[in-house]
Amino acid sequence: MGEHPSPGPAVAACAEAERIEELEPEAEEGLPAAPEDCDPGNTGYISTGKFRSLLESHSSKLDPHKREVLLALADSHADGQICYQDFVNLMSNKRSNSFRQAILQGNRRLSSKALLEEKGLSLSQRLIRHVAYETLPREIDRKWYYDSYTCCPPPWFMITVTLLEVAFFLYNGVSLGQFVLQVTHPRYLKNSLVYHPQLRAQAWRYLTYIFMHAGIEHLGLNVVLQLLVGVPLEMVHGATRIGLVYVAGVVAGSLAVSVADMTAPVVGSSGGVYALVSAHLANIVMNWSGMKCQFKLLRMAVALICMSMEFGRAVWLRFHPSAYPPCPHPSFVAHLGGVAVGITLGVVVLRNYEQRLQDQSLWWIFVAMYTVFVLFAIFWNIFAYTLLDLKLPPPP
Repeated sequence: MGEHPSPGPAVAACAEAERIEELEPEAEEGLPAAPEDCDPGNTGYISTGKFRSLLESHSSKLDPHKREVLLALADSHADGQICYQDFVNLMSNKRSNSFRQAILQGNRRLSSKALLEEKGLSLSQRLIRHVAYETLPREIDRKWYYDSYTCCPPPWFMITVTLLEVAFFLYNGVSLGQFVLQVTHPRYLKNSLVYHPQLRAQAWRYLTYIFMHAGIEHLGLNVVLQLLVGVPLEMVHGATRIGLVYVAGVVAGSLAVSVADMTAPVVGSSGGVYALVSAHLANIVMNWSGMKCQFKLLRMAVALICMSMEFGRAVWLRFHPSAYPPCPHPSFVAHLGGVAVGITLGVVVLRNYEQRLQDQSLWWIFVAMYTVFVLFAIFWNIFAYTLLDLKLPPPP
């Protein structure tokens, strides 16, 4: 039997568009059903003239923001041809780096009306618009996010972590009979979640210490920061990216303590919280002119004040006479580990909205740096404590 000829790229793109139409009928309503009529040679490209005529004939059924981006796409192609797959990517809410670059080159078509000027929006639409302006510096990204966000899935990661932290705190408060400065209770460090230098071989403690807090004053500041900053960031960048930054900050925090403050225990989620907040603040500073969020100076000031208060509390507690000598109070170095992760990995994650991080060279540089630090800290924990002959506090 002879082999059947393979279909052309435009036919394959048409099949993909039909599949998308079945999955998202509302988003695809009114799109041309037979693109091969505009591409009889099955080259995968159509002329900008035919592309514009298709847009004009279906403009009433297209979302106005996507119509603007499609016109920008047409303007960006000086060779007079448009890849049909780019069209499919746009209508299916997918973007590649090359497609994004093409859109940015045609960005002059997107200045007709800013998202902030639109009237008659519902409460949920205003919330999504607010989140877009709080976190994204480019108008095209704001419109893209506003059009494509469906709250499915919701920002479950930050909410789940916060609820677990509160639940563990309440449980410990009841069992210890103490809610303020719980860390001063003689039975506090006996919890199997706390990182303790004598128990550093129990690897889960490098992560689970986030569910133990020094007291309600410690928990309160961390919860406020991670909800006010972490939830909007997760709404835009997704649970995978924000979870990556958060967990990387948590692990870096405990490892930094094991290297720089070797005799101290660690509690609290400050490593992850500071990673998110410092990444967000750095992103605002680097894109200052593009960030159109209201009261951005006030927001930065409030975030920095909260971080300073929490860090100052941690420093004071670390050097305050311990309630259970010879073991000192928890270390503050985890905060600094979180900040280091935020201004490296975190900045790259927040800067590349809807792009594959694997394609970013700077991302791989920071991943390599983080990996080297983790490996160094592991070997440090294995050998340095013995070589330095440190006198560690007794196990709890």
